[in-house]
Amino acid sequence: MKNVILSVGSAFPEFKKTAVVSIEKGKEFYELSSEELKSSGKWMVMFWWPKDFTFVCPTEIAEFNKHAQDFTDRDAILIGASTDSEFVHAAWRRDHEDLRGLQFPMLADTSKSLATELGILEVNEKVAYRATYIVDPEGIVRWVSLYDLSVGRNVKEVLRVLDALQTDELCPCNWNKGEATLAV
Repeated sequence: MKNVILSVGSAFPEFKKTAVVSIEKGKEFYELSSEELKSSGKWMVMFWWPKDFTFVCPTEIAEFNKHAQDFTDRDAILIGASTDSEFVHAAWRRDHEDLRGLQFPMLADTSKSLATELGILEVNEKVAYRATYIVDPEGIVRWVSLYDLSVGRNVKEVLRVLDALQTDELCPCNWNKGEATLAV
């Protein structure tokens, strides 16, 4: 059975999940909901990785963290997610030097319900593909990127696409923030 991936123009699914937001004892967990995100009036960038305590995943998570302020500057809320539990996320953050100072939540989709609604579960292992969603302030998916389990994504490309979407104009191939858009 093949996945049907939630795509551009679709409403991002509603959810309420536990996220890891800190490694400080007693402040590790936070209940994050789509309702809260939508009421913020901000863009959302949610990126998924297959498994905690692996090899490619922390390189991506650390790179997103290096650019966390860039997302904030663009009025976007950055969220990382996988199907691992909040306890595994917390242990990984404490264990991995590059993950201790994360500036965004690590969402735990242990029921795999959100990953299933998004259509991003790998068929055999039932872990999430490396998916990235850019969602506008109204909750509509504006960009989806999906990578095989073995290939890391490019965070600068996510930022470039977010910039282009936020212009609300026509942006040519390889367009970057500050360059001219297309006149119609």
